[in-house]
Amino acid sequence: MSLLKCILQLSVRGRRYRPAPQRSNARRAMPKRSWRRLFLGEEGGPLVEMGMVLPMMMVLVTGMCAFGLSLNNYIELTSAVGNAGQYLQQTAATTSDPCADVATGMKNIAPNLGASSISISLTMTNSGGTTTKTDTGTANSFSCSADKSYLSTGGNITVAATYPCTLAVYALPYGAQIGKSCTLSAQVTEYEY
Repeated sequence: MSLLKCILQLSVRGRRYRPAPQRSNARRAMPKRSWRRLFLGEEGGPLVEMGMVLPMMMVLVTGMCAFGLSLNNYIELTSAVGNAGQYLQQTAATTSDPCADVATGMKNIAPNLGASSISISLTMTNSGGTTTKTDTGTANSFSCSADKSYLSTGGNITVAATYPCTLAVYALPYGAQIGKSCTLSAQVTEYEY
């Protein structure tokens, strides 16, 4: 900076360079605002646009989050049903209460889902397909210890579960908008070997 100052102090066409005095902002006169300029000006345009777009953006983002949570619940329910069916198929010979094993497996695999809201249906068919036993209940209280005899080699078991969908955007339930309730469901069939 000092080199630049030395160069500028040299005479320019025989005159010595002197920088113009700087004015302070306190002396600057405020521009007069007329009523017409206030109402017809464009100074508040971005604020008005943001006020119009922000509510729509918030509904869109909240809807995506609500849909993502419901999709996560569906994936968790599907995984829990599949793993509970496989677990019962593997422990069919040693289990004393197949329904309780399925319920415990589902609660352990899907901890984010409310156990009292998961409705489970367990269908056990013998090897000839002549005898079928179906038990239903919730994951909290699901027991069928007397039905162990329906688990046999060559038979199959079907585990089905439903979970209520809570897809809501700003307290507007998804089911109320289209007239149907939203329920997530998953089912798996395992064969006994």
